[in-house]
Amino acid sequence: MLRVGLLGAGRIGQVHARTISQHPNSVLSAVSDAIEDSARTLAAAHRAEMRRSEDIIADPQIDAVLIATPTDTHSDLIETATAAGKAVLCEKPVDLDLARAMACQRVAAQNGQPVMIGFNRRFDPNFATLKASLQDGEIGAPELLAVTSFDPAPPPVSYIKVSGGLFRDMMIHDFDLSNYMMGALPETVSAVGTSVVDPEIAAAGDVDTAVVTMTYADGRIAVIKNSRRAVYGYDQRVEILGSGGLLQAQNVLEHTVVKSTADGVLSAKPTYFFLERYMAAYRAEWDAFVTAVTTGTQVPVTLEDGVAALAMAEAATRSARTGAPVRLEEILKPVAK
Repeated sequence: MLRVGLLGAGRIGQVHARTISQHPNSVLSAVSDAIEDSARTLAAAHRAEMRRSEDIIADPQIDAVLIATPTDTHSDLIETATAAGKAVLCEKPVDLDLARAMACQRVAAQNGQPVMIGFNRRFDPNFATLKASLQDGEIGAPELLAVTSFDPAPPPVSYIKVSGGLFRDMMIHDFDLSNYMMGALPETVSAVGTSVVDPEIAAAGDVDTAVVTMTYADGRIAVIKNSRRAVYGYDQRVEILGSGGLLQAQNVLEHTVVKSTADGVLSAKPTYFFLERYMAAYRAEWDAFVTAVTTGTQVPVTLEDGVAALAMAEAATRSARTGAPVRLEEILKPVAK
């Protein structure tokens, strides 16, 4: 039985507390949060203890920690937890600063404990089925990938100001999903971004609508579209065109009833937001982590994957600012020295 400490009792921490507690091979032992009342309430709901993060990490009876704290704490907590012999599952991104994330990667490697980054979309049943079909050669060689990710409404501007920007906060999921689907990192990243949803987002120095085009060494292309507003719901689609056909993962709808009349055909809207859309993915993600840790096998989403997605976000941010394509190696090489 994997004994787990949860660091962070906010919205995503509550999701993780449930997946940890419901898994047959893990138990939630302790919860921490900067707001003690939040930690106390969540711990009580799952028959766990409310403790300080440093005490959870130092406890030899706890095997693993799940980090769901603010992003600016991730690297420090990964380093401290792995030094204490803990396996780690950390929410994305690794850090807002690429150099700091790469330094964390080096420290964690020296500490020798497994670290998995929470890119849960890889574990969505629909996307996983698409990936399996692609690997089985059902549409031949992949040539063009299109990822659509639209939120139903923008977050508060107070969140935007500390998020690191759309490319690091929102699109980073799609960068990792692109790497997962294409099986390689792109050579170039070209981005354009604008603020047409909320002028306050522009005033905060961010964009709310963006398109990124990526090219690969073998000539393949990937396109990512993001928007902070889709009034019809949470739009999450993936499409891959291959030499022998097309694979599509469509939206998950609120229900499957379709009404067809002389006036037209009407179906339900997409599920409203990520909690409804990706709960199955969060459960599968946690199961994959528990399996890797308990069997001593490689975690399926590594710290290296997290750094790669962050580098792509940095490249997109730079491209959107300059209007020019950015070679990914230009982002990675100076930092690696």
